[in-house]
Amino acid sequence: MKADIRKKYEDVLRPEWMKSRGVSNVHSVPKLQKVVINMGIGKDAQDNKKFLEAATQVLALLSGQAPFVTRAKKSIAGFKLREGMVVGLKVTLRGRRMDEFLERLINIAMPRIRDFRGLSSKSFDGRGGFSFGVKDHSVFPEIKHDERISRALGMDICLSTTAKSDDEAKDFLEKLGFPFYE
Repeated sequence: MKADIRKKYEDVLRPEWMKSRGVSNVHSVPKLQKVVINMGIGKDAQDNKKFLEAATQVLALLSGQAPFVTRAKKSIAGFKLREGMVVGLKVTLRGRRMDEFLERLINIAMPRIRDFRGLSSKSFDGRGGFSFGVKDHSVFPEIKHDERISRALGMDICLSTTAKSDDEAKDFLEKLGFPFYE
């Protein structure tokens, strides 16, 4: 079964976009290419291997696939960081998994964020990409309290679209259901 966000795109958003913009080619309508979720775990992973395992399980549960462990590329003495140390986890979602994740993010997780007023429209990159952060992983319904994770895990979520400009990407994401504030 298709995710509701995919059905909404194919049945409502794409025809409406083509009609309102006077576009005859369906490939000129913006679409989501991928979603990248990055979770920085920092020093906790060096001190406690079980913390790394628990964080990996949390991100795998959220995304539906195994995350990639990111390591430091350079040593930075000020951060007490050595080359090769684990600094985070990353996963790239496409297709069905991306649709399912976005469905849960928009309809379940965002309304559960405390004092949430919307996403900033200043977080576009100039080429149609959009990034934002979630401070606490527990806003997702599939996450249960785990003793091995002593703090809230934040994550950066980056959406990559085929939109040609920030205004076009913002309009597209608003029609998909992302809440923005001015």
